[in-house]
Amino acid sequence: MKKTKTTKFDVSEHLRTPEEMAAYLEVCFEEADGDAAFIAKALGDIAKAKGMSQVARDTGLSRESLYKALSGDRTPSFDTILKVINSLGLRIHAEAAHV
Repeated sequence: MKKTKTTKFDVSEHLRTPEEMAAYLEVCFEEADGDAAFIAKALGDIAKAKGMSQVARDTGLSRESLYKALSGDRTPSFDTILKVINSLGLRIHAEAAHV
């Protein structure tokens, strides 16, 4: 019997356009259920797709600190989140929740 070979899926390899990045982040907002580290990880995926070095230059943060902040292992400051979202060319918005 032939063995099946698998590879680790990396979503950042599939985020090519700003529209794809925005759609991915939107879905992550919906699925996060209040988990800020989950959103940070999603931003890390998008930053990796765009180029972490470029995002670091745009935010004024080091690559190392961005990798740590956007790893999903911790919750970065809201200031960092806003800088990253801005550098990625994305916007966040609010709408009324329908309860």
